[in-house]
Amino acid sequence: MSSETVIGNWKHTVIYLTLIISLIYFIEILISHKLHINHTNIRLKRSPNLPLRFRDDGTFKILQVADMHYGMGSITRCRDVVDAEFDYCSDLNTTRFLRRMIEAEKPDLIAFTGDNIFGSSTTDAAESLLQAIGPAIEYGIPWAAVLGNHDQESTLNRQELMTFLSLMDFSVSQINPPAGDDEDQSALRLIDGFGNYRLRVHGAPGSVLSNSTVFDLFFLDSGDRETVQGRRTYGWIKDSQLHWLQDTSNQGHNQSIASNPPALAFFHIPILEVRDLWYTPFIGQFQEGVACSIVQSGVLKTFVSMGNVKAAFIGHDHVNDFCGNLKGVWFCYGGGFGYHAYGRPNWHRRARVIDAKLGKGRDTWTGVERIKTWKRLDDEVFSKIDEQVLWEASYTSLK
Repeated sequence: MSSETVIGNWKHTVIYLTLIISLIYFIEILISHKLHINHTNIRLKRSPNLPLRFRDDGTFKILQVADMHYGMGSITRCRDVVDAEFDYCSDLNTTRFLRRMIEAEKPDLIAFTGDNIFGSSTTDAAESLLQAIGPAIEYGIPWAAVLGNHDQESTLNRQELMTFLSLMDFSVSQINPPAGDDEDQSALRLIDGFGNYRLRVHGAPGSVLSNSTVFDLFFLDSGDRETVQGRRTYGWIKDSQLHWLQDTSNQGHNQSIASNPPALAFFHIPILEVRDLWYTPFIGQFQEGVACSIVQSGVLKTFVSMGNVKAAFIGHDHVNDFCGNLKGVWFCYGGGFGYHAYGRPNWHRRARVIDAKLGKGRDTWTGVERIKTWKRLDDEVFSKIDEQVLWEASYTSLK
């Protein structure tokens, strides 16, 4: 083979390789963005400042949001509203109400107590949750959520929903409690449901209890639907969840507090005994039957035995918004919040606020002295109604 032939073949090889490399580079530019997932949106979860704690003025405020029933935003219409009140009513009215509540009450924590989305009204559960809880994220407020009986009716099951909720910005929600020591999050306790967890609230900055738990918040999964002896019924809080509550209560707390700090509970479906409140004095409106499980769950007995649960906050029955007392424990409905949820014409959507106040010692804040609650209506004047004291400490418990 002549030297001219070898040189010619070499030149052709170089040209072919150059063309192939150029073609591969061109294709990579055209389609590489399609081969990556969220290549421009990779970021870490934005977390709130933890631990949760009382403010400098000795207060800690919780906003309860019950039954948003969020769908798909502007295309999801309102239910049971008077047409004359709105030019156009949709999920966006729910969003505006949540912003209104945040700006007016400035909560330290928002508790979403189930049916946050209405599964059958959305084709994308994750997107609906992002829109529903968006204002809490927008304002950078810590928030916690439990599930109702409708959240899982779309594209995510209950475990996937709680996983997603726990990963959203500023969320303090948890999938379930840890299996062992509180500091070890590597394994979760075997327990019924998803969304059973405890949040501790510390004392005010600079106080003697600034590094101690002075207020406990328990979140529980009350389930969705079940069949019991051939009868279809709502879910309930199971024995495994109650055992966890009791175990947590028995762990004890900082010795500078005379007894277990006061606690609140949050879940969606009311317990069977709430029906009995019809025959007792209650504050608020009892306008529909209590929709609950036929199973006697043991929740009330557990709360009473724990001794420190002062109130439980529930949803599910949208046009009930009352508080009533069972064996020393208050059970309070949030009242229907969402505009896509069923309601009644001329029944304003509403939200509940819980306000805890520390006692004042000689030169420092002490333990929780008082817990009170009220509701806000989404009306023209943003009415504040049914303010009441749920619990007050005795003098000796604050020394």
